[in-house]
Amino acid sequence: MIRSLVFLAAVPVAASVTTLPATAAAPETAVIYDVRGGDTFTTSPSGGRCTIGFSVTSGYITSGKCASAGQSTVGHNGVAQGTVQGSSFPGETSAWVRTNASWRPRGLVNRHGGTDVTVRGSTPAPVGAAACMSGPVGGWRCGTITGRNLTVNFPEGSITGLIRTNICAFPGETGSPLIANGQAQGILIGSSGSGTCSSFFVPVAEILSAYGLTLVTE
Repeated sequence: MIRSLVFLAAVPVAASVTTLPATAAAPETAVIYDVRGGDTFTTSPSGGRCTIGFSVTSGYITSGKCASAGQSTVGHNGVAQGTVQGSSFPGETSAWVRTNASWRPRGLVNRHGGTDVTVRGSTPAPVGAAACMSGPVGGWRCGTITGRNLTVNFPEGSITGLIRTNICAFPGETGSPLIANGQAQGILIGSSGSGTCSSFFVPVAEILSAYGLTLVTE
């Protein structure tokens, strides 16, 4: 319905006016969100969905399959998150995102059950060690590191130096973190897809070295 608006003339009113003391407005408190491994993010303009690997002092690392340099990212809650600073795929097959002031990188991995796991360092675990990954599709699950320094052939090319586990991975979880006893191990780049639950991760140390980054620990 379209309504006609009528401007009314001001009517003078005789009244006494009392001046009240000025009251300072209460400062607004900015909302800060935690950056955690295992949480999802999307990129713009492509709109692809991937997973945060681990926090670094200025943002976080993820897979190079997830984001291209210069793209913007949006957090799992729909809040603008940051900008992709560097990306490599194939090759190092990694990327890192510098987050904005609304986000605080934490040394945490989301277990997707209401609790977090603390990241305490990045010491490599040996073959045969227990390890767990966190992803938005399969949640928190664990298995064993079954190989290191492996070369794997993907449709896009061969990638060397990878970690292999027997943990099942699912589409939409690229970039997910692998952690062993509080030590960051790698980020997910792919799986065998043959039903054997062989999943492959880029070692964290290689990514940190490639971009000159520092892992955030708690």
